[in-house]
Amino acid sequence: MLMNNMFSNTKLLEKALDASLMRNEVIANNISNVDTPGYKKKAVRFEELLHSAMGNGQDLNIDGIEPEVYTDNANLSYRTDGNNVDIDVQMADMAKNTIKYNVLIARMNGKFNSIKTVLKSSY
Repeated sequence: MLMNNMFSNTKLLEKALDASLMRNEVIANNISNVDTPGYKKKAVRFEELLHSAMGNGQDLNIDGIEPEVYTDNANLSYRTDGNNVDIDVQMADMAKNTIKYNVLIARMNGKFNSIKTVLKSSY
């Protein structure tokens, strides 16, 4: 039971890392298209999907939750060329995502160290 719980938490961290990596790629793509007329920024939806799945009262099936990229049509009037990328917001989002990624990596390392400790103590 303890090992199943440890591995299910590891699976959740893995999914969150996947979402963070995807978010980094999407933000980098937004930044590279900051001067492309008509470009609409993209974003990643993961945490919302996770909260929604947790709130439905059923057993959480983490395998069924995948991060998804969507077009963010907010701030369409931001610029006259139809591009809605705000470079300052994207740079702040990139910094925030990098911090989140580093925290997730640290948590994943902690989980693996816990599993290693459990395995060592059982011999």
